[in-house]
Amino acid sequence: MEEYVVSALKYRPLNFDSVVGQRSLTTTLKNAISSGKLAHAYLFCGPRGVGKTTCARIFAKAINCFDPQDGGEPCGKCESCQAFDQQRSMNIHELDAASNNSVEDIRELCKQVLIPPQTGRYKVFIIDEVHMLSSAAFNAFLKTLEEPPSYVIFILATTEKHKILPTILSRCQVYDFQRMTTQNTIDHLMYVAQKEGYTAEPEALGLIAEKADGGMRDALSIFDQMVSFSGGNLTYESVCQNLNVLSQEYYFQLVDHFLAMRIPECLLLFNEVLQKGFDGGNFVAGLATHLRNLLVSRDAVTLPLLEMSERMRARYQEQAQRCPIRFIYKALKLSNDCDQAYRTSRNKRLQVELCLIQCTQAADADNADASGRSPSDALKPVIKKEVSQPAAAPVVPAQPAAAAAPPVQPASVQPASIQPTPASSAPEPQKRLPKVSFKHFGAGKKEEESQQMPADKPVEHFAEPINVEKLTASWYTYIGTLPHESVALAQRLKGLQPTVKDDNTAVLSVSNPQVQQTVESMMPQILGTMRQVLKNDDFRLETKLEEIQEVVKTYSAPEMLKMMQEQNAGVGELVGKLGLAFD
Repeated sequence: MEEYVVSALKYRPLNFDSVVGQRSLTTTLKNAISSGKLAHAYLFCGPRGVGKTTCARIFAKAINCFDPQDGGEPCGKCESCQAFDQQRSMNIHELDAASNNSVEDIRELCKQVLIPPQTGRYKVFIIDEVHMLSSAAFNAFLKTLEEPPSYVIFILATTEKHKILPTILSRCQVYDFQRMTTQNTIDHLMYVAQKEGYTAEPEALGLIAEKADGGMRDALSIFDQMVSFSGGNLTYESVCQNLNVLSQEYYFQLVDHFLAMRIPECLLLFNEVLQKGFDGGNFVAGLATHLRNLLVSRDAVTLPLLEMSERMRARYQEQAQRCPIRFIYKALKLSNDCDQAYRTSRNKRLQVELCLIQCTQAADADNADASGRSPSDALKPVIKKEVSQPAAAPVVPAQPAAAAAPPVQPASVQPASIQPTPASSAPEPQKRLPKVSFKHFGAGKKEEESQQMPADKPVEHFAEPINVEKLTASWYTYIGTLPHESVALAQRLKGLQPTVKDDNTAVLSVSNPQVQQTVESMMPQILGTMRQVLKNDDFRLETKLEEIQEVVKTYSAPEMLKMMQEQNAGVGELVGKLGLAFD
């Protein structure tokens, strides 16, 4: 049985031209090799799995090649290239800084630097995950990195550039590797599938590329896993099933239900998603992503922002043309608000279902506002009932022109039986209910009550004398009303204790002007809470800045003796004659 090699190792690039997604960096390195302008230290940084270590190995192989090709590529046939491919080269050394990060490891490396290469022109040291070196190891490495021998080249690789000391960065040429685009990953996975004889749908490879999040090594690892699952036939559904990803088909159906205003079907589809074990929060996040893709699919200018296969891109374009732009704006806003409120909602399912209902009503042109940007908060009935047409009103003879019109009574008083309906008037259409604002809810009721309240009724005034117990209780009651974001302020206020000055006044002593200014700015809220608890409408709280007292230092017996000896030399002679000793 042939030994199995994972795709990430089997299809690892052997020259610069086969490196995916880093064309500008590989061109710079090849030009440096062709012109012979090589630096003594390089730093390759970027996300995981984008080719940092691979480019470092190809670079080390190319500068030691005995017969380099045009453009700076290694030949792959000379003794140096073959020794590198067979991992027996004595000129190229790799060090894993994650496990060799001590000062002793760096000192051992510095000793190896002093030994010149036996064959070839350069001795190359590749230090991977260099950010894992300790500060002492970095400092021990500085001098060697700044002035190495002429035959030594250092190549450092890291995924966390911000952890590298500035003194190290200043001594290196820094190359920033980019994250792989979705299209580059799809193309490379399709190439690997063709070489291995597998069949793969572009949508399936696009899903793998999105899951890899810009890392080619991660994409190849997921690709091997999907091949083992599907037996070499990668379909979109099989990849969704294995990766536990919600299929885009659900979102296409959901938007179709929105446009057709089918609310029951939307709720049943969401229930099906929940029964398959998917989380409602992920469902809403996926809906927001789908609506965003529809938005960028409407215009050819923003179409490059849609990173997916051509077939899926065409499907998005087709559905986007059927969606009014106002509907997309509203649905995006609703889904984004639902995503933010989902984490704190106690009834998470209801939160998502309300979002689906509002998205469905956002597709209704009658429910759109003039701007098209703010969705209506009013919910229409989920099930529409047919309203029976009223019976035709009896024809009433027209009144003579000279006859006087009867007096009009208020609508709340006039009975319905004496309201004649003209023969020419049609049944009035059902009017929309006015929108109800809860912003000033209860204000009218309060005004009514205030009008009904007798004018001569006196307002009750509380003026109970304060004491220490009530004062402390009211102070901690106010501290308890502070929000969770003011934890530090609450702890500081707990360290303060107001004292009683008289029946209506308390004094709060503070230690510095900043605290005093903070308390003064919060005084209206403090008094509002404390007056209610103390039942004293005349209560006042005064702030007082404490005076900083000078700290008097205490001296030990030996220190006091030393001071006395400095002031009077005879004290030392007296201590010597008496044989005194102070410990």
